[in-house]
Amino acid sequence: MNKNSILGMTCLASALLFLGTGSSYAQSKASDLKSWPKGSSPKEIGVRIADRFVTTPHSNFNRPGPPKVITYPETCTWYGALTFAKETKDAKLLGKLKDRFEPLFGVEAKMIPVPDHVDYSVFGSVPLELYMQTKEKKYFDLGISIADKQWGPPEGPRVVAASQGYYDQGYTWQTRLWIDDMFMITAVQAQAYRATGDQKYIDRAAKEMVFYLDQLQKPNGLFYHAPDVPYYWGRGDGWMAVGMAELLRSLPKSNPNYERIMKGYKTMMASLLQYQTEEGMWRQLIDKPESWPETSATGMFTFAFITGVKNGWLDKEVYGKAARKAWLKLITYINTDNDITDVCEGTNKKNDYQYYLDRKRNVGDLHGQAPLLWCATALLRK
Repeated sequence: MNKNSILGMTCLASALLFLGTGSSYAQSKASDLKSWPKGSSPKEIGVRIADRFVTTPHSNFNRPGPPKVITYPETCTWYGALTFAKETKDAKLLGKLKDRFEPLFGVEAKMIPVPDHVDYSVFGSVPLELYMQTKEKKYFDLGISIADKQWGPPEGPRVVAASQGYYDQGYTWQTRLWIDDMFMITAVQAQAYRATGDQKYIDRAAKEMVFYLDQLQKPNGLFYHAPDVPYYWGRGDGWMAVGMAELLRSLPKSNPNYERIMKGYKTMMASLLQYQTEEGMWRQLIDKPESWPETSATGMFTFAFITGVKNGWLDKEVYGKAARKAWLKLITYINTDNDITDVCEGTNKKNDYQYYLDRKRNVGDLHGQAPLLWCATALLRK
């Protein structure tokens, strides 16, 4: 072999090595959850959305006029802003979020929801988060009382579930087998566990989650909006995805229900991966290509993917790539007022396909603002 041949082979080998390295780098970049183009980082986006929240009056489900009590979309956004403040060590933001709460101990006391329903009980997650960040006992007392009432004897007018015997089986009397519940119930119980270290709270949440998984999860890993409504509604499934991710984030592996929940979570994540659009979104009806890309569900699924990757439950290259694509597309829906667009309006269940396709697309709805903060927080977590 002459000198020129050897030189040529060496150059070819170097070129192949370079191409291989380049391909590896490109793949790594596609799944990178740390480096972001200017203006798209979780800290930049989180600041915008959190600042928008602290200057927004109490939400009445995107309807005019003030609410009678704090609504669950506001609770979810408040919780997201608090966790974002924690991860960014933003004392100023924390102070503003505390200031928003102070009137509830005084002139706005009637706005604290009576915890006789899952949508009201989830409010307890906010004072518990405030307690963990400030160590002020008044927040603990309020939050833990709500968590305890959720598993205490049935009280108040909403006791339909109790008559179905769930409470006697060790489940909360607020059980109703709506997929939304698996964030509303598990969020406050997981927070109570984080605040106290008392395993009874996380055990309750895990047992409840398994009950819902066994009753409601379909073989493809997704969930109908309700047993009598055979549609995979995006935000409904989003509550399950976020609920499982949040629960697993704190659930000890020694818990007897850990593996069952992890199986349900991974099955759902694998199914969601198949339905992500080429642009990175998920649709109002997950499996229907004719339905529209919807931001609240996309934010929720993105949070579940990010949390799975960060905790090592999901393959980084596969799900990291999907999460990055979703985040970068999702934030393009934020307008100049820092309001997310294309949020499905609040949706009661209805066995009518067209009903879901025709749902109003809200702007600035806290159902969509909250997941942005959850995602920003999850991206910043170690």
